[in-house]
Amino acid sequence: MVPTLLLQGILIACTCAFPVFEQQPLGLEPPQSNADSDGVNTIKKLPRGLQGRFLHITDFHPDPHYKVGSSSEDGDPCHRGKDRTGSTGYFGAAGSDCDSPFSLVNETFSWIEKNLKDSIDFVIWTGDSARHDNDEKVPRTEDEVVRLNEILADKFVNVFKDKRLPNGLSIPVVPTFGNNDIMPHNIFKAGPNRWTRRFENIWGKFIPEHQLHTFVEGGWFTSEVIPGKLSVISLNTMYFFDSNSAVDGCAAKSEPGYEHMEWLRVQLQLMRNRDMKAILIGHVPPARTDSKRNWDETCWQKYALWVHQYRDVIVGSAYGHMNIDHFILQDHHEVDIADNNEDAVSTRTSEDATGDISIQSRSGYLNSLRKEWTKMPSPPADTFTENSSAGDWFSEDATSDDIEDTQAGKSRRKRYRRFLKKIGGTWAERYSVSLVSPSLVPNYFPTLRVVEYNITGLDTINEAEYSTVSDISGRSANEVEEDPMDSEPTQDLGVKDKGKGKKRKDKKKKKKKKPSFKVPEPPSSTAPPGPAYSNQPLTWLGYTQYFANLTRINNEYAKQHYLFAENLISIPEGDGVNMTGYNNPFAFEVEYNTRTDKVYRLEDLTVRSYFKLATRIAKSEAGQSEVSEIGTSINATDDDIERVTTKQKWKKTRNRAWETFLKRAFVGYYKSGEVDED
Repeated sequence: MVPTLLLQGILIACTCAFPVFEQQPLGLEPPQSNADSDGVNTIKKLPRGLQGRFLHITDFHPDPHYKVGSSSEDGDPCHRGKDRTGSTGYFGAAGSDCDSPFSLVNETFSWIEKNLKDSIDFVIWTGDSARHDNDEKVPRTEDEVVRLNEILADKFVNVFKDKRLPNGLSIPVVPTFGNNDIMPHNIFKAGPNRWTRRFENIWGKFIPEHQLHTFVEGGWFTSEVIPGKLSVISLNTMYFFDSNSAVDGCAAKSEPGYEHMEWLRVQLQLMRNRDMKAILIGHVPPARTDSKRNWDETCWQKYALWVHQYRDVIVGSAYGHMNIDHFILQDHHEVDIADNNEDAVSTRTSEDATGDISIQSRSGYLNSLRKEWTKMPSPPADTFTENSSAGDWFSEDATSDDIEDTQAGKSRRKRYRRFLKKIGGTWAERYSVSLVSPSLVPNYFPTLRVVEYNITGLDTINEAEYSTVSDISGRSANEVEEDPMDSEPTQDLGVKDKGKGKKRKDKKKKKKKKPSFKVPEPPSSTAPPGPAYSNQPLTWLGYTQYFANLTRINNEYAKQHYLFAENLISIPEGDGVNMTGYNNPFAFEVEYNTRTDKVYRLEDLTVRSYFKLATRIAKSEAGQSEVSEIGTSINATDDDIERVTTKQKWKKTRNRAWETFLKRAFVGYYKSGEVDED
């Protein structure tokens, strides 16, 4: 074994000569020029068809001050001191509060270029592209925040450059603001402001030209990633974020959050009118449990209502910020929009110094999610088994082999239909789902996610379509007075949608309080379920979660450089350094793939697939709706209960769905039993 401190010393000696901003990815060959003899770039590759995949990457947090071998203990940000554990390696300090060294950032883009560049259709990049302001001795500056974002923007451009296409990119890249992309962090005032103006230049290649004015107004925009078929709507969640003390929710018309929600409503209606679909992306997710509420309640209420009313338009939503891999179910029955006015009480919860959810509270938050899921309706226990498909679970006929045409069978069928009614029908339309991806910054292990979606029947993209995208979605909320959505809003605000043309009943009943804003119409009563609910073109089918095992990678790098340094002793002074035989140890590997995973058993990423998974995760001992502490719940019962056929008794085993969910939340950094509440 090579002494750790010796290895760290060699690492420092080997890396100090590289300027952190210019450091090249390890093992990357010099870029090959595509220029002809006149210096003109001559790319001959023709536009390709859709691949049915997109990349989601979030929370880079690049840190130009990171030092190999520095201290990461007791909140030290890896800028000074010495680490005696060997964790602050060349590619970052896994499991720490330290940010990402540029070696990690550079290698990530190199890996994307080599492995994903030609197999994805677009990129969603959900914020936090500057380091945390967590070092009093080296405080952030506004220029540094801007510079770090410029560097990452340039890296995306370099990987996906294609001069034949508008903006010089082979595929769309859609960014969004993070709470650490501004100064002070978390504080984002009403636009236009200095940040929307500065980022107009930084993200100029990513924002459609007709959307630049909209972006400067408030930091939000849309991008047609599949022209005429699919848009990504980049939300500025800073106006919803409960830690942004510069704004006050989404209830008052004077607030930017109110304007943002109105803008979002208009975009979704325009897409419905154009028969298009939309993906919603943002940085801070709409987490809402007893222990954690990220958004101001007035913003959450409108969001939950919007995604329900436009469930025929929205394909899915994706967020970052929290650094843990999980999903959130929005329950439409929690919407009480009529009472959600300017006097609504704020529900601020504790954040750490950076505005992120603290490491200490993450496991408690996951427990609170699980507790919320225990309250969801579940199908009669004697109707289907846990191994039944989602199609069986939500079958309107409810006719499985277990349901006989007997009195008992009729009773089960009746109870099952009551269950369907409670969840919003066979497609579970009472709920919507938000996916939260873990981060690249190695709070645990660095990650990125590739989502697969259904491209059946979608036409091939061509250059002409890229250059003729309509700018109708660029209109602002106050430019749509003549829009067809400007009819009187429906008065039914939640539990039951009244389809168009249906007669209102119970006219003598007391009218609900009318909200002070326009409420979107629900889908037509004859409209089929949207792609978030039923597998069809653009439906998300699954994703592959990748991670980089920094423990292994840093150790391999240190060993190779130790041997390399030993060999240098015999090299005459002045000779060039030859690293022949050096193997770059950095790589992302598959943590899990939802389409093949035997624990999650997700048939696709529709709402009812996640509803079923949440039900399985929530299941606890003897089917009771109580959640124990994480340390003990890892040994709780499971949906995977095995029947002891000889004794006709049930054998209790672990809840593998919950245990796996917990392990994956922390990107496999912890083993079973290591996660607790501290």
